[in-house]
Order: sequence, then C-alpha cells, then structure tokens
Amino acid sequence: MAQTVTQSQPEMSVQEAETVTLNCTYDTSESNYYLFWYKQPPRRQMILIIRQEAFKPQNATENRFSVNFQKAAKFFSLKISDVQLGDTAMYFCAYRSTQ
Repeated sequence: MAQTVTQSQPEMSVQEAETVTLNCTYDTSESNYYLFWYKQPPRRQMILIIRQEAFKPQNATENRFSVNFQKAAKFFSLKISDVQLGDTAMYFCAYRSTQ
C-alpha cells in the first residue's frame, strides 16, 4: 500500500531568534514506522535533522529542533527554536516503514 506525506506550507520568512513550526501530515495503515525531518541548504546536500519512531510515545528533540508527533491524527511538525541564518533551507518530512 502506498504511503503519502503532505506539506502544505509555502516559503516562509523568519527573523533570527524567532521560533518557527513546519507542519506535515501523512497517511498510513501501519502502526510501526519512522518519520523524519530533513533540511537542504541552498546548493547543498540534504541533512537529517531528527527522527521520530512511531512506537515511542515521547516526542523527539535534538538541540534547537523538536517535533510534535500526534499518531492518531497522523500529524508531524518540526519546531525550530532560536532560528539562525544557517537554518535557511528547504525542509522535507519523510516516512519510512519498518517492514
């Protein structure tokens, strides 16, 4: 069965030191899976920021990055605190089955 991941937010402008939240929804019939947030700075390779395991109830955090994972709602957001110039990038959420 195909899984779908949707990001609906357009380009965003944020001032340094602010906090920004990026939203992602997905569709799956599986109960165990991984969700990821990646960033791709201009003219550079994609970088993994954070990973969420669907079978762990606590939200993942990594330095200034944290997620809001709502399994029942199939919602997965990324919060970037204290935004810095180096955070300028395209951001992508991704899904991977454990199967």
